Amino acid sequence: MMAPPTAGPLPGPAFPPEDPGPDLESRWLFLSTNILPVVERCMGAMQEGMQMVKLRGSSKGLVRFYYLDEHRSCIRWRPSRKNEKAKISIDSIQEVSEGRQSEVFQRYPDGSFDPNCCFSIYHGSHRESLDLVSTSSEVARTWVTGLRYLMAGISDEDSLARRQRTRDQYPWWLKQTFDEADKNGDGSLSIGEVLQLLHKLNVNLPRQRVKQMFREADTDDHQGTLGFEEFCAFYKMMSTRRDLYLLMLTYSNHKDHLDAAGLQRFLQVEQKMTGVTLESCQDIIEQFEPCPENKSKGLLGIDGFTNYTRSPAGDIFNPDHHHVHQDMTQPLSHYFITSSHNTYLVGDQLMSQSRVDMYAWVLQAGCRCVEVDCWDGPDGEPIVHHGYTLTSKILFKDVIETINKYAFIKNEYPVILSIENHCSVIQQKKMAQYLTDILGDKLDLSSVSSEDATMLPSPQMLKGKILVKGKKLPANISEDAEEGEVSDEDSADEIDDDCKLLNGDASTNRKRVENIAKRKLDSLIKESKIRDCEDPSDFSVSTLSPSGKLRCKSKTEEDVESGEDAGASRRNGRLVVGSFSRRKKKGSKLKKAASMEEGDEGQDSPGGQSRGTTRQKKTMKLSRALSDLVKYTKSVAAHDIETEAVSSWQVSSFSEAKAHQILQQKPAQYLCFNQHQLSRIYPSSYRVDSSNYNPQPFWNAGCQMVALNYQSEGRMLQLNRAKFSANGGCGYVLKPECMCQGVFNPNSEDPLPGQLKKQLVLRIISGQQLPKPRDSMLGDRGEIIDPFVEVEIIGLPVDCSREQTRVVDDNGGQSRKQHRERHWE
Repeated sequence: MMAPPTAGPLPGPAFPPEDPGPDLESRWLFLSTNILPVVERCMGAMQEGMQMVKLRGSSKGLVRFYYLDEHRSCIRWRPSRKNEKAKISIDSIQEVSEGRQSEVFQRYPDGSFDPNCCFSIYHGSHRESLDLVSTSSEVARTWVTGLRYLMAGISDEDSLARRQRTRDQYPWWLKQTFDEADKNGDGSLSIGEVLQLLHKLNVNLPRQRVKQMFREADTDDHQGTLGFEEFCAFYKMMSTRRDLYLLMLTYSNHKDHLDAAGLQRFLQVEQKMTGVTLESCQDIIEQFEPCPENKSKGLLGIDGFTNYTRSPAGDIFNPDHHHVHQDMTQPLSHYFITSSHNTYLVGDQLMSQSRVDMYAWVLQAGCRCVEVDCWDGPDGEPIVHHGYTLTSKILFKDVIETINKYAFIKNEYPVILSIENHCSVIQQKKMAQYLTDILGDKLDLSSVSSEDATMLPSPQMLKGKILVKGKKLPANISEDAEEGEVSDEDSADEIDDDCKLLNGDASTNRKRVENIAKRKLDSLIKESKIRDCEDPSDFSVSTLSPSGKLRCKSKTEEDVESGEDAGASRRNGRLVVGSFSRRKKKGSKLKKAASMEEGDEGQDSPGGQSRGTTRQKKTMKLSRALSDLVKYTKSVAAHDIETEAVSSWQVSSFSEAKAHQILQQKPAQYLCFNQHQLSRIYPSSYRVDSSNYNPQPFWNAGCQMVALNYQSEGRMLQLNRAKFSANGGCGYVLKPECMCQGVFNPNSEDPLPGQLKKQLVLRIISGQQLPKPRDSMLGDRGEIIDPFVEVEIIGLPVDCSREQTRVVDDNGGQSRKQHRERHWE
């Protein structure tokens, strides 16, 4: 095995160890500092490779040789049984932390490793950690500095797209591609080598067209081969988009460039943009035109035009929506509020890690409502974890400190703490103390005033404030009482008794309990009787019949849960329901699942009674100190939505199944209910794998806080991100006016009678840089794909539509133009 090279001390800035991950601005600030020579040293040392110890949480670590690949695109290691899969791509890395900060490091006693030699790499949608111990602090510093540089280089957009836009600067990867294609090492490429390269790059141009471009690029004395400069010219010809070139000719009066006036016509006529000035067009030319001569004349050539159309500036997204542009002075109930469920978890709800930096991550991602599950901890310290499971535990104090630090880094609009309180009164007082001491003025709402004291304040009024959503003591309790009883029937996601893992007592034999849990989980997957009731490739869970009545895709009223992918559900345990026991009857599982989702207590549950008798209400003791911190967001049991709320200052929580039931039976009443008070929807407790439901039906009903598992990447989280990318990504999106007042039935065939319907016309020009299929047999080598473009409209049932263009057979990304118009009403 190769010995790791030595590395001298690395001067220059690096992110502070306590920073859980640089944001976009700080990454570019890092790039702007004068440390490029240092960074290049890091890159060289990382590519040569270094021997390090990988920790797995057990007593014995693995010695492996880690190195940065030649393209600087991924980290690899050897030896490994995974072979080609033994890698972590740079663009999947979310954070690099120094020292012994990860949960895996915490399993080892202090003094086991020098903290200066330790670092962790968090990667993938589930934030898996690679925990490494290097041979010296200099080696660790080399990797931390180098990885953060690489992260900064790809943090804003797809790296390949960015590289292709800098065509005239011929980036290093093009030289690397040239060298790899030069099989005999003579510094030039023959026509045969070029054809082999194009096949490898999945470019399926006609052979005659390739030979023609080869001849045009072959301009030196060495005819029949392309040197590097000639190869760059060939690449430039090959990558010119003919579809975009024709567009440019259309708006430039058949010239090979656009002036500011021509660009203005293109933006106004083709892109339907308003408010386009000649000055803004000149700015576009200055920013995207790579040719100095064209730039000096105020002209945009084909390269500049291609750069612009493929950049974020040419996105279909309305640029005004990158900033807060909506009225932020209306009551909170008039806004959709992006919300997280089980915020502290990095994975499933049974055995994954709880991490405080998940709060930092979701808050910086724009989330404005986070969940904190609080339980009694040792030494009088309240803890946060998923009760009755094997999820790891973190201190409540650390969670609040993290929230305090990151709540308002991205925007100032209010954050809601959804407190799930399972603590004793003594530890509730400790929670109140931490909230008060740490959050300070952020909890002080004395300056918030409203003309109508019964209405919720606006996001504008609550800027920089944190609202505590939780229980509140009734007004009839004596002011001198330090505690009192409150209802405990509305716990947002109380876990079913059958899903509790040995009542959470895993301290005596953790490994044994983990094995039991895994077997039970496998059993659940096999026995699951509730399946997805939606098309796994469709966001819509219901359609309209010709009569205009809503037709639900589910087979039974109990079978109302919606997931993301039916196949993935069977493989990964999505929507696992029923008992861990194989002995229970199939029918009883569905019945129990429905009753549990609606808040009914089983016969064996504490305080429960047999069916047919009056149910005893569950109560809990609540501390006055904690109660007093709750003002505008009082948690209440989900009452009849047709009964007028006593106050707007209350939040009702609904399970996804209960909310679906209401939405199907009383859609107009549900929307009216959400016009005056807040409601929160949370995933089924049977989603033990932390899968997500479809949030769209609940947004259609005006539900404000539709909580999703941010740790579970997928189509539903993509939809959530898309919705809240509007209004500057501030986490608050104003509902349409029809949802804020008056009568509105989201499930009606004509929800807005008398209003003109709009038609959306899209012209699909082309697609580029399409990835290989995930299960591609040939991986990155030469496989030709058959692409098509699919566009889906997601919203009210009457508006949901999906269309696709024709399939382009054997398309190499360049060989055929994809061009088609589609109309939706």
